[in-house]
Amino acid sequence: MVGYAFMGAAHSQAWRTVNRVFDLPLQARMAAICGRDQGRVAEAATRLGWQEHTTDWRSLVGRDDIDLIDVCTPGDSHAEIAIAALAAGKHVLCEKPLANTIDEARAMAAAAARAEAEGVRSVCGFNYRRVPAVALMRRLVADGRIGEIRHVRAVYLQDWITDPQFPLVWRLQKDKAGSGALGDIGAHIIDLTQYVTGQLITGVSGMTETFVKQRPLPAASNGLSAATGDGRTGTGAVTVDDAALFLARLDGGAIATYEATRFATGRKNGLRVEINGSLGSVVFDFERMNELEFYDATRPAAEQGFARILVTEPEHPYMSGWWPPGHLIGYEHSFTHQARDLIEAIATGQAVAPSFADALQVQLVLDAVERSAGLGSTWSEVEPALTEIAA
Repeated sequence: MVGYAFMGAAHSQAWRTVNRVFDLPLQARMAAICGRDQGRVAEAATRLGWQEHTTDWRSLVGRDDIDLIDVCTPGDSHAEIAIAALAAGKHVLCEKPLANTIDEARAMAAAAARAEAEGVRSVCGFNYRRVPAVALMRRLVADGRIGEIRHVRAVYLQDWITDPQFPLVWRLQKDKAGSGALGDIGAHIIDLTQYVTGQLITGVSGMTETFVKQRPLPAASNGLSAATGDGRTGTGAVTVDDAALFLARLDGGAIATYEATRFATGRKNGLRVEINGSLGSVVFDFERMNELEFYDATRPAAEQGFARILVTEPEHPYMSGWWPPGHLIGYEHSFTHQARDLIEAIATGQAVAPSFADALQVQLVLDAVERSAGLGSTWSEVEPALTEIAA
């Protein structure tokens, strides 16, 4: 694994746990972790359960005893690491968003397509797909339980940078993060809604805003928190968006609204998606991640109303490996499910989603929103991802 901060800890938890929960044909061995700081990566290896540590990711790609590279770094290094790993025949798990630029994302998708022909698997880490309630939501929609999809509403609300004195961490710098709230959390709701509905976004009208344009320079950071006080003075420019909103059309005829912000005071990780159809509606709220709201308009009028489904039954997606009904799971379990699906795909030779092509399509939506916002919210079409890969 390359990277050891927030996502590195979440992925490590998954690799430590996955074979202890699910009966899988392959065993995950946590061989080595990589980071730029020798002292910190050594401490992380001990704390997170890795056998070895290094400061040179290229040494991991070249090792015959390593089969998979897990990329948990900032987006500016995703393409270089993932493409090199795929070329070396390593399976790759890469965090989202796939890359910082469209050109990088296209190159990664093309490399993944070449590698897949040789039996090498790759997946992008949109972990919210693996929340059991979201997987059940997709099943209900696919089974036609809400009929023809008409409306999609999605928000992802956080507040961790509302304080103007919060330091200039890497997530607030475009050269490292690619974009701000749009790419960091907006990418999640784009992928999630397309996954649940089975429809792709074809065009958007968007706006973005940066509320705090200068911030203090940080002493240290792990991406979601930072410290000051190392003697550094002055401020630096925030070069990403703090908030993004856009309207969208989907290729199945639905219309949609999206909001991603890190300035929603009081909201810590408020991801909510609602799908309205001709026969019903379904709602997911991550702050109640073990629940799903389902409205069945085909029932008699006297019996209609949103039903609360507690998604903890062994018949529900992923839940057979966990606890008795009614015993809840949490955020980290989505990463364990991600590891499970990837291991099964490697063992069986099957494709695993979301592919790098899927992640490229999300990147093209992000690009269309940025283009639209830069042109005064003019309508912007989303380029087809598969056409770009073929080219």
